[in-house]
Amino acid sequence: MKILVVEDDESLIAILTKSLVAHQYIVDTVKDGEMGWTYGSTFEYDLMVLDIMLPKLDGISLCQRFRAEGYTTPILLLTAQDTSTTKVKGLDAGADDYVVKPFDGLELIARIRALLRRSSVNPFPILTWGDLLLNPSTCEVTYNDQPLILTTKEYRLLELLLWDSQHVFSTNEILDRLWSSEEFPAEATVRSHIRRLRHKLVAAGAPVDFIATVNGRGYYLKAPGQETKLRDNSSVEILKATHSTILETVSDRYPQQQAQYLAFLNETWVAHRPKIFKQLTVLSQAVKDLQGNSVHPQLQAETQQITHKLVGTLGTFGLTKAMQIVRQLEHLLNHHEPLRSQHAALMETLVSCLQQEIQNTTSIQKLQLPAEQSPLLLIVDQDPSLTHSLVTAATSYGLRTEIAPTIEVAKAWLASELITEFPLAILLPIPLVSSQPPTQITDLLEWLPTLREHHPELPIVVMGDRADLADRLEVVRRGGKLFLERSIAPEQAITAVMQLLNSADIAAKVMIVDDDQDWLRTLPKLLNPWGFKVTTLADPQQFWTVLQAVMPDVLVLDVNMPQINGFELCQIVRSDPRWRRLPVLFLSVLTDAKTQNQAFNVGADDYLCKPVSAVDLANRILNRLQRVRSWAS
Repeated sequence: MKILVVEDDESLIAILTKSLVAHQYIVDTVKDGEMGWTYGSTFEYDLMVLDIMLPKLDGISLCQRFRAEGYTTPILLLTAQDTSTTKVKGLDAGADDYVVKPFDGLELIARIRALLRRSSVNPFPILTWGDLLLNPSTCEVTYNDQPLILTTKEYRLLELLLWDSQHVFSTNEILDRLWSSEEFPAEATVRSHIRRLRHKLVAAGAPVDFIATVNGRGYYLKAPGQETKLRDNSSVEILKATHSTILETVSDRYPQQQAQYLAFLNETWVAHRPKIFKQLTVLSQAVKDLQGNSVHPQLQAETQQITHKLVGTLGTFGLTKAMQIVRQLEHLLNHHEPLRSQHAALMETLVSCLQQEIQNTTSIQKLQLPAEQSPLLLIVDQDPSLTHSLVTAATSYGLRTEIAPTIEVAKAWLASELITEFPLAILLPIPLVSSQPPTQITDLLEWLPTLREHHPELPIVVMGDRADLADRLEVVRRGGKLFLERSIAPEQAITAVMQLLNSADIAAKVMIVDDDQDWLRTLPKLLNPWGFKVTTLADPQQFWTVLQAVMPDVLVLDVNMPQINGFELCQIVRSDPRWRRLPVLFLSVLTDAKTQNQAFNVGADDYLCKPVSAVDLANRILNRLQRVRSWAS
């Protein structure tokens, strides 16, 4: 389930995001109402959480705007204003629920689950399908009473299939629903997660086609009783025994998850505590300025804004006493207009008490939430000194590791149908020439093409002591993604792996600006085979807002558009240092040389004339991307 949070309190964003992610939700966050509209109208969400007091566009007005435009996405309002009038305004604006800060985290998650159930075709609190049971409240999954240990993405994928079990989900639908707006993995990533999830279900006794495939369309859950049962149970037992002798599986949950979350909470507090002190300093000065002034509406409004934010922030950290003091300050500001001198004197005392309370709060105590699972790295090497150093470095980066001492062990593990978790990368140090026979090196190099054929989405990193051109060429030709010299420090090797993981399977983001609505509707379908993540925009006046929200890798502009033409948009892009190297392609019906020259004069990288084939446009985009990435590397 994908949720948009529109909130300008950074500490609340951090904690709310942590809580939602821990309960297996995908979260996008923005800090003002206008950006909330851009995200909410551009991407698809299952729920939106809106604060009421937002910069640029308040939450109630934003809610009204979504409803006026026909958006039916459930909306939950989140605010520190605990008055019936505000609640009525919010609900009348089209909100589905209203939660007052500070809120109980578990209650908020329960309300979110209820809203999602209400909008789903499956209204039941426990999701079941035959012998499969998924409890969204506890994030527990069982098959035939046997617990399933799933990664975050596997859980979200299974939950998505259960929420609408009669629907065939295409790969693109799954990508849109399970990854945030800042993540753009390739379709191979979905297939990889489907395969791993199937393996885990089969290991628990589910039929092999429990998750069925419709060729060319997508995936769905086959109706209970219609699956193909495994006929040879003995083969399953043999496979289980074989797998257990190869490598032990690692638990998918940290044993110290509560301590880790408490550490996160305290780190957040340490980071935001100075900001709170600054707010209190401003508040203290404002209170002093208010004394002796019978009417000072602007200053009073500023203090109202500060106290409103402080209520939410302090409540989020569970600082009840401090929050109560702020509540008193907020009450004085909201219910005494104009503010009288005696009220200002009382406020000064309250601010002083609040400063002392924050000064004395050096740590936070709060209920913990489950932590996310870290990625798994498979290292194939039998040198204990090297593997120990690599494991130590990987752990410091939050990676878990498995060690296969030989290629045969690694082959058997990867081939096992009951493997409970697939690695996100494989590190293959080539044995030292002086200590190993050449046949071992040959075996490793011969295994690479097979590994690449069976697992095309799996990044393979090779470490070798022979780093000349011929060896590098051999590794690249056989499917290696990255070649590192064996003499490299373990920390540098793991850093390279992390960079590879962060950049792998990320599709290019293409933003297209054109006032031809029919053309915009067609383009994403035409470019779909190349895996681009396409964002279209028909109104050039929204250009800058959408550009910053999408952060595209390539920009495609029409020339003639109302109010702002493509040349002007290109000049705007080139005038900002952050966007000077963004590839800009013009796509227009104008074929004359003068127009094309003008496009290049304002900073275009390429110019295409309509009509254009999808292949030509895709190749031009890929060409520009390759040049940019080559320059960056």
